[in-house]
Amino acid sequence: MSYADEIFINMCNDILTNGTDTKGEAVRPHWEDGTSAYTIKKFGVVNRYDLRKEFPALTLRKTGIKSAFDEILWIWQRKSNNIHDLKPHIWDEWADENGSIGKAYGYQMGIKHKYKEGMFDQVDRVLHDLKTNPYSRRILTNLYVHNDLSEMNLYPCAYSMTFNVTKEEGNDKLILNAILNQRSNDVLAANNWNVVQYSLLLMAFAQVSGMVPGEFVHVIADAHIYDRHVPLIKELISRKPLPAPKVYLNPDIKNWYDFTTDDVIVENYEAHEQIKNIPIAV
Repeated sequence: MSYADEIFINMCNDILTNGTDTKGEAVRPHWEDGTSAYTIKKFGVVNRYDLRKEFPALTLRKTGIKSAFDEILWIWQRKSNNIHDLKPHIWDEWADENGSIGKAYGYQMGIKHKYKEGMFDQVDRVLHDLKTNPYSRRILTNLYVHNDLSEMNLYPCAYSMTFNVTKEEGNDKLILNAILNQRSNDVLAANNWNVVQYSLLLMAFAQVSGMVPGEFVHVIADAHIYDRHVPLIKELISRKPLPAPKVYLNPDIKNWYDFTTDDVIVENYEAHEQIKNIPIAV
């Protein structure tokens, strides 16, 4: 069975059994009909995935692996905050009439700052340090810029990646690990999407830095299941997990800015029926 499925099932059962119900509280999110969107939530969920063992895609239902990578390229490669530069329509609800989501995500990634011998944005600073100072404990990004929050159409959910390099005896290549910090996670709609996309980011950064991908650690402050998602989650986690797919990147790509979604190779991805028309709280 897929290890990602096992983690997901255990997490959902824990939230449903031991979580806090926000029903009746003053909550910001609402459904399309204007009804308050309450959740069952768990604080401080930490999930670990070893990318050397298998790729963490759910088989309980299929995750759009290439589409997930396209959102990563939108933020980390194109450094865009406009939905017209993004193929999936996941940000449409938060875009203005021009397609902008404000000073969020890719906008923050593209801001340059003085660092060492030049001007770098956050992405290029990470790549520079991985190649020149891989054992630094300061290789991280941060999208939660308080000065710009008022001009973001949605505060960043997945807001920080911290990269850390380790070494394994008998292995000539360094191992690249990363922690994704997420303030809020819609477990049904976005959990595995985030796991897949940031695992691919870690794999890509490792490849262009001459390393191998190691552990991806997902830290979620508020992991929640929306009230209208509970029956969908219960049905989903009752399904029998299948073997994990094989996912790898085109080994010919040596530059981060050369990656496209076509460079993600997915093999033997068998999954159960997709859950369609998931209601999204905004």
